[in-house]
Amino acid sequence: MRVTRILVAAGLLAAPMLAAQPALAAPSPVQFTRIQYDSPGKDSSKNTAGEYVTVKNVSKKPVTLTNWTLRDETGFTYKFGKITLKPGKSLVVSSGVGRNSATKVYWGRKQHVWNNDGDTATLRTNKGKTADTCGWKRLKPGYVNCR
Repeated sequence: MRVTRILVAAGLLAAPMLAAQPALAAPSPVQFTRIQYDSPGKDSSKNTAGEYVTVKNVSKKPVTLTNWTLRDETGFTYKFGKITLKPGKSLVVSSGVGRNSATKVYWGRKQHVWNNDGDTATLRTNKGKTADTCGWKRLKPGYVNCR
């Protein structure tokens, strides 16, 4: 009886042992919403701008994308310049050539990035942490909605 009182007084018998639970990672504030992996028409150097990825800031705070990266499975990598994405706003990253704006940036490629029959897009923070991924394994319909 004395041992039980000591254990109860120390709190060792009265409370069940709780195992430590790993913290769940918070979802990224910036996520893929759509990937147009197959440009309209026949793939050529003239229609790479029709291939694009859309990312959206799903948080309530602005997110600075400077030095974040967008990459395909084979290693083609786009590095974001000085960009801040406002809450609820989207940004289109086109594979092709064009003039950047507040809502659309261009990778500057004359060849397609995304494989039509299957690929995975990976978005990483400026510290290299994976923020989001979105993949597909089919040729049609030419795009995938990620959310």
